[in-house]
Amino acid sequence: MTVSLAAEATTETERSTRTLQEILPPYAVILYNDEVHSMDFVVESLLKSVSSLTSEEAIAVMLEAHESGRAVVIVCPLEQAELYRDRLRTFGLGVTIEDA
Repeated sequence: MTVSLAAEATTETERSTRTLQEILPPYAVILYNDEVHSMDFVVESLLKSVSSLTSEEAIAVMLEAHESGRAVVIVCPLEQAELYRDRLRTFGLGVTIEDA
């Protein structure tokens, strides 16, 4: 009987996860390489705009954008992604949102 309850709990968790992703589908905030601003400025802008980023993560995002032309800043629901995009744009950075 315990195995059955565990299987039911797992199935219920999977359904809840699918439902949450259907209700709040993930979007990626994309940062583009910036030839105008310094690397330090981009890192500071990332840290001020996306509070969940650590300094190391912000540096990694900046370097990826610098080397490959674009980088994923964060993946989150659309409303949050729009907020982060708008914050980053206030610093003059090139940012878009894409389906994740």
